[in-house]
Amino acid sequence: MSRSQVRRPTGHLGLGGDDAGCTILHVDMDAFYASVSLRSHPELHGTPVIVGGGGTRGVVLSATYEARALGVHSAMPMSRARRVAPHAVILEPDHHMYAQVSRNVMALFNSITPLVEPLSLDEAFLDVSGALRRLGAPAAIGELIRARVHDEQQITCSVGVATTKFVAKLASTRAKPDGMLIVPAGKVIEFLHPLPVGALWGVGERTEEQLTRLGLRTVADLANTPVSTLTRALGPAAGQHLHDLSWGRDDRSVTPHEPDKSMGNETTFPHDIDDPDVIHAYLLQLSDQVAGRLRSAGYVGRTIALKVRFSDFSTISRSRTLSHPTDVGKEIYDTARGLYDALGLQRVRIRLVGVRVEGLAGADGAPAQLLLGEPEHGRRDAEVAIDGLRARFGDAAVRAARLVDPIRKDPGE
Repeated sequence: MSRSQVRRPTGHLGLGGDDAGCTILHVDMDAFYASVSLRSHPELHGTPVIVGGGGTRGVVLSATYEARALGVHSAMPMSRARRVAPHAVILEPDHHMYAQVSRNVMALFNSITPLVEPLSLDEAFLDVSGALRRLGAPAAIGELIRARVHDEQQITCSVGVATTKFVAKLASTRAKPDGMLIVPAGKVIEFLHPLPVGALWGVGERTEEQLTRLGLRTVADLANTPVSTLTRALGPAAGQHLHDLSWGRDDRSVTPHEPDKSMGNETTFPHDIDDPDVIHAYLLQLSDQVAGRLRSAGYVGRTIALKVRFSDFSTISRSRTLSHPTDVGKEIYDTARGLYDALGLQRVRIRLVGVRVEGLAGADGAPAQLLLGEPEHGRRDAEVAIDGLRARFGDAAVRAARLVDPIRKDPGE
C-alpha cells in the first residue's frame, strides 16, 4: 500500500491549519493489532480481517476498517463477529510482534521529544514545544511522525494537534484513519460544541444517560448549563470537570510516566472445563505467553495474579508477590498453578482463566535471579532462545511437550 493511497489532507472540518501554540499532539495507531498482523499478510490489505482467538467463545482483539464497516468491533464475541462478517479472514494474535512494534513507535516518539506520555501500546501524547526550533511547526512534526511510522513500521497512524491533551485526543479520533487534524486555538469552541456529550473525557454510558435526562445532548448544551445544575446532577468534581472541558479548559500537562503496571493474557475456553490437568496446561501456555511479552517489552514483575471465571460468570482472582522480579515463564507458571491448586476446586466448571504479572519494572535494573534447582543461565536463556525461534518461525514453532497432550484431553478438542 503506497503512501499516496493512504495519505489524507492535513486538517479538515473547515478548521484551517493555524497551528500556532498547538504544541500538544495525540498520536494513535490505526487499527493497531490488525495493521501489524497484516504486515505478514500483505495480500489481505483492503479486505475484512479480524484479529482474535479462533474459538467461538473468544473475543475480537482488533479488526480492519473493512471489517468494522460490516459491524465488527473490538471486544465483540468471535461467534457474533463470524455471523456479522462471514467472509472475513481471522488471524491469531501475535503479541510478541505487537510489543516490538510498540517499542519501535515509542522510541520514535522519544527521538522527537522527551515529553511522551504513553496511554497504551499504540497511542501517546507528545509535548513538542521543545522540538519546534529543531523540527519545525507542530503540523510539520505531526506529518514527520506519520511518514516515519508508515515508512519504518508499515502501519499508519492518526494525529491530533491542539493546545490541550483533551482536544488533541478528540482531534486524532476525528482524523481516523490515517489523517491529521489541527484544532487552532481560536477554533476550539467551534470544534467542541457540535460534538455529542459522550465525546467528553469522563462521560461514560451512565453519565451520558444522566445528561440526556437533563436534555443535554451536545457539548454546547452542557457548556451553556449552569455549573450548579451540573454539580447537583453529577457531583461537585464531575460537574465542574465536564463544564471546564466543554469550554476547552484542560490544564493537564504531558507527563512521562512509569511503564505499564501489569501485563497478562487470558483465554476463554471453547466450552466449560472441569479437568485440572487441562487447566494446568492452559496456565502453562498463558504463563509462557506472558513471559515472552515481558522479555520483548523489557520488563520484569514481582506479583503473579491468577483470574478464574466460572460457568455462571462469577469471577475470582488471587495473587502472590515473589521475593524477586521475574520474566521467566516457568516461575510464572509455578506460581499461577500454585494459586489455582490452592483454590481446592473439585470438578467445578470453569469458563476462563488468566495469568497476569504486576508491579512491572525495567529488566535492565533488576538483579538476575536463579530458580531453585536450576543451573546458572539455564531456564531463562532457554526461553530467550525460544523467543528467537518464534520470532523467526512463528509462535507455534516451539511449545512445551505437555501442551501437546494434556489440552487434547479436553473433550471438545
